[in-house]
Amino acid sequence: LVYVVGNARKPGAYTVSSLATLVNALVVSGGPSPMGSMRKIQVRRNGKVITDFDMYDMLLKGDISNDIRLMPGDVIFIDTVGPLVGVVGNVRRPGLYEIKERLRLRDLIDMAGGLTAQFFKGRVQVMRIEGQRYLTLVEGDLDILGADFMQKFAVQDGDIVRFFPVARSATT
Repeated sequence: LVYVVGNARKPGAYTVSSLATLVNALVVSGGPSPMGSMRKIQVRRNGKVITDFDMYDMLLKGDISNDIRLMPGDVIFIDTVGPLVGVVGNVRRPGLYEIKERLRLRDLIDMAGGLTAQFFKGRVQVMRIEGQRYLTLVEGDLDILGADFMQKFAVQDGDIVRFFPVARSATT
């Protein structure tokens, strides 16, 4: 018997096989709820944290190095979701991404699967909440902003990054 608690879709006690791993238990319990973190999942055994698991490592990189075999009485704790950044427009996987720490724009694009062939380098936009409203923080041409901008600019909680498509010509 293992326990899945915190912000799980279906928290509770689960009977799992003696060969079951953390990922197996997460699948059975439905994984994190909409308010649950995909980046802060712990296995606790006898009051001690045995592993910290980041589902993004598994889903985006195929890394299951922290997927451990479960023991009877283990508690899987799914923390509350952390800071979120939205990515919309011409990326391969648009959506909301939970960030752990300072994240560069280049790394966010990688998390979103990269830019599509229809992406227009002439217009990228970053909106940020300031004073309880969204402001356009950056809007410009990536060629002019440069690779240095992509490497150094960090997104933060609540940002929305938009990648625009190539405009259609009037003749099509």
